Amino acid sequence: MASTPRVAVLLAGCGHLDGAEIREAVLALLALDQRGAAYQCVAPDAPQFHVVNHVLGQPAEGSRNIREEASRIARVGQCQDVAKVDPGAFDALVLPGGYGVAKNLCNFAFKGPDAQVRPEVMAFVQAFFEAKKPVGAICIAPALVALCLAQKGLSASLTLGDGAEIQKAMEALGHRYQSVPSAREIVIDEALKLVTTPAYMFDDARLSDVWVGIDRCVGEVLRRA
Repeated sequence: MASTPRVAVLLAGCGHLDGAEIREAVLALLALDQRGAAYQCVAPDAPQFHVVNHVLGQPAEGSRNIREEASRIARVGQCQDVAKVDPGAFDALVLPGGYGVAKNLCNFAFKGPDAQVRPEVMAFVQAFFEAKKPVGAICIAPALVALCLAQKGLSASLTLGDGAEIQKAMEALGHRYQSVPSAREIVIDEALKLVTTPAYMFDDARLSDVWVGIDRCVGEVLRRA
């Protein structure tokens, strides 16, 4: 591991129904900070798919920008445009989850294995695998990674929990799905240096269990950086 590894953290907005899952994002940043890693949050500078009222869980009026919303997590001025960031400047990539990953960074929420990924996001994620740098994907984020890998004809071992439908989608993309029993678990694909953990793919997961999984995921990513 580099003495001070630099890690890109790709965010999909702010709020688990239309952006990044805030708990997962903050816990990932905490796990990186506790290990002495330097991190940079990045996000597309583009409109969200839609806005959701998190009280009602229903779509709301209005439009929001993915990067502007992600900056609520990263803090003012600390989230860069993913299209303008050089992935070569980083030693690893971490992707927190949230529905924004499947709505804003790609359209997996609507098209499943037939989904498309935003071009700038696709290029950014693929660059880490091409450079054989480690990637950690949390919650639904492994689905985004799966789409990026499949476009390159690569097959990975990964997890998003224990759901049958998500397993079918991953297998349709040519990946080797591993079911796990809780948010505390991780799956490592050593050949691709990919580490995945389900987090709130288990809707009723305790925050403490989500932390264990994310902390383990980040630790294994940094071990390979």
